[in-house]
Amino acid sequence: MTARHSAHCVEEAEEAVKELRAVLQKAGITLPTLRIDPASLAREAPCPLVELGRCSVETAQRLAAVLR
Repeated sequence: MTARHSAHCVEEAEEAVKELRAVLQKAGITLPTLRIDPASLAREAPCPLVELGRCSVETAQRLAAVLR
């Protein structure tokens, strides 16, 4: 994997987090720990994962309702 490809993967993950945060916000949902998982960036060739994190039961219920 090239450095250019890795950089593209990180940029793509950052954009996905930004887009997901915006869509959730429009639905009135906030995932306080939504971010790129820092451990997934520690590899020689980063392949980022999006960490949705923890949330309250109420937020989980609201998220489930939106996804139905």
